[in-house]
Amino acid sequence: MPPMKTPELQFVWRGEIISLRNVPPTRTLLQLLREDLGHSATKEGCNEGDCGACTVVLGENQGGQMRYLAVNSCIRLAHSIHGMALWTAADLSSPDQTPHPVQQALHQCHASQCGFCTPGFAMSLFGLYQNQVLKDQPVTRSVAQEALSGNLCRCTGYRPILDAAQQMQHLPKQSLDEAQLLQKLELLAHDSPAIEANFSYKNPVTLKNLLSQRAAHPQAQIVAGCTDVGLWVNKLHMDFAQVLDVTRVAELRQIEATTTHTVIGAAVRLSDAFAALEAERPQLHSFFSRFAGLPVRNSGTLGGNIANGSPIGDSMPLLIALRTSVVLMSVHGARELPLEDFYTGYRKNLLAADEVLAYVHIPRPQAGENLRAYKISKRLEDDISAVCLVINLQIQNGLITQASIGAGGVAATPARARQTEAALQGQPWAHASLSQAMVTLRGEFQPISDMRASAAYRTQVLGNLLERFWQEIQAPTSASLLNLSLEGDAP
Repeated sequence: MPPMKTPELQFVWRGEIISLRNVPPTRTLLQLLREDLGHSATKEGCNEGDCGACTVVLGENQGGQMRYLAVNSCIRLAHSIHGMALWTAADLSSPDQTPHPVQQALHQCHASQCGFCTPGFAMSLFGLYQNQVLKDQPVTRSVAQEALSGNLCRCTGYRPILDAAQQMQHLPKQSLDEAQLLQKLELLAHDSPAIEANFSYKNPVTLKNLLSQRAAHPQAQIVAGCTDVGLWVNKLHMDFAQVLDVTRVAELRQIEATTTHTVIGAAVRLSDAFAALEAERPQLHSFFSRFAGLPVRNSGTLGGNIANGSPIGDSMPLLIALRTSVVLMSVHGARELPLEDFYTGYRKNLLAADEVLAYVHIPRPQAGENLRAYKISKRLEDDISAVCLVINLQIQNGLITQASIGAGGVAATPARARQTEAALQGQPWAHASLSQAMVTLRGEFQPISDMRASAAYRTQVLGNLLERFWQEIQAPTSASLLNLSLEGDAP
């Protein structure tokens, strides 16, 4: 008898290891659950990672501790959860069918109306419960709102849902058997997917293997969180015979702080990358919290966002303003270049066919740094930018000694406002200097009109944001909607 092949996809679900074969490479997790496994508790809403009805929670072993991530199953490729644990809205009750505190709180607070979005809200709350309530960290109104930032209620029932988020922490606690979970995940960690000559979905665990696979299969579609590729599959009906997933590569999942830079691996999740940057630049918190919703940030990676190169991707203007460089690697070696030089056109870049984006080098804060990041969108949360502008000025002894400005939504690629930087550098820190630079900034780009904003609006906003920057630096405590406390939080 020939030896049995290792299953291509394995994960822990309902306390058992699920082993599957012949799952197509572009099968989404939502499709796997609803169509292949006959599990209807997880709902399909927008099918583009926007509404949160399909939210599930994934668990992973992080340094011997369980970590829980609420993610959108509609744009998450099924194979990407290999080696992880999975929970859906039907998996929360205890074995004796006692409702979970999340379910009890939603019921007690009358937090379900039509009910279609409720499974997604329950799962986002379950992720919050596991990561925060069970660690005795309080759930404030603002914490609850950020945790639910990827969930939309079409009945506008947010108040009772937020009530439930705070209520669940006061109910008798219900814990998972994490020791047993870790044991099962450890078994899967040593049981890699089948290695076949003609692979369909490959997720290497070392950088060496990733680079060799990339060299051998340059036509494979790289994924690094699937938040864009999943959208291509669902909305553009794209299909890929081969997929190369970078998110399990150990070297690319690390964040390292040197004396001069923060080095972030391309497979680091956006939520973790943003947390590392926010630790040194707290003023970025509101900007990061408005990047899509938490389920997207829990799936998407910094490297994936950069390599995708959308002109309305919010991380690139920030990174450009911070003078970030990226490291591209192949079996032949590595090369480093400024991020703004990485792009050659709309969603096009300098990656060779056998290369991957491996590391992101971000300079650490310097004395005199004045940094502000602005996202302009129709909806405050869970929306795409019409304009994104990040301004970083070094001001010393009343002079602007260095200017770095990144812009999104105003050109075919994320862009650096070089002319405006030149107009500011060496000038006095005075309103007259900023007023002149506003004229330069408005003339530096030729934005288009689309469903999010007109070209004229985008041009006007660019200059307005430079004025806003001046006002905020002059009066940091000035009133702003982003500074207002939610009901239930301390003023």
